[in-house]
Amino acid sequence: MASRRSWKIRIFIGLAIVAFAFFKKCANTEENPYTGKEQTISMSTEKEIAIGLQSAPQMIDQYGGLYQDKSRQDYVDMVGAKLINNSMAKNTPYQYEFHLLSDSETVNAFALPGGQIFITQALFSQLSNEDQLAGVLGHEIGHVLGRHSAERIAETEFWQTVSQGASVGADAGGLVAGIGQNVLLGNGRGDELESDDLGVKFMIDAGYNPREMIEVMRILKAAAGPNRLPEFKSTHPDPENRIEKIEEAIEKYGG
Repeated sequence: MASRRSWKIRIFIGLAIVAFAFFKKCANTEENPYTGKEQTISMSTEKEIAIGLQSAPQMIDQYGGLYQDKSRQDYVDMVGAKLINNSMAKNTPYQYEFHLLSDSETVNAFALPGGQIFITQALFSQLSNEDQLAGVLGHEIGHVLGRHSAERIAETEFWQTVSQGASVGADAGGLVAGIGQNVLLGNGRGDELESDDLGVKFMIDAGYNPREMIEVMRILKAAAGPNRLPEFKSTHPDPENRIEKIEEAIEKYGG
């Protein structure tokens, strides 16, 4: 009898934890003013900016510091500023800064919450023209405006809480955590496609040739090589799928 009562109490507590997670998720759902997308966000834009500024030095160190060529950094700054000043990014509270990293091995570009944007020398050196650089930076600006990092943080918190509730109530925490991981991977791929779409728009608004973003995708595909993760295991869609969506965005925005 006691063990049955204990089981019922566990179920009740587990359900209460899950209910709290869903209540918190609903309370933190808002419309992104830049994309119109409904998102779960648990932090303010000020917090996003603070996280980005706090994390930037660590990311710079991780990639071997800043690239020591002022002319190249000025070039990156110029292209970034042109994209921002000719798009809706100009009228946002985010503090955009562009960093050229000295890493000559890792082909990568990424954005932190709040406007800190990075590109490695390894990727920069493979770009053939200004339009391709605009494609890379425009995509990363899209991540900032899409508030993708903030959304991923909130969604991760949600699935962690739901997993905890499932574990308490029915020893199913591992199963729920696995489901949550798959959902987060799928959402991550959606973020990349949304950033590609926004990047195309920013390129067109700033007078760049958006078709050069397709060339960037081919550079990234070649850099990943034959051993890249299959799409279903990665937060990034396959480059061929991204090219197809970029083509659609170019047609949509009249590029």
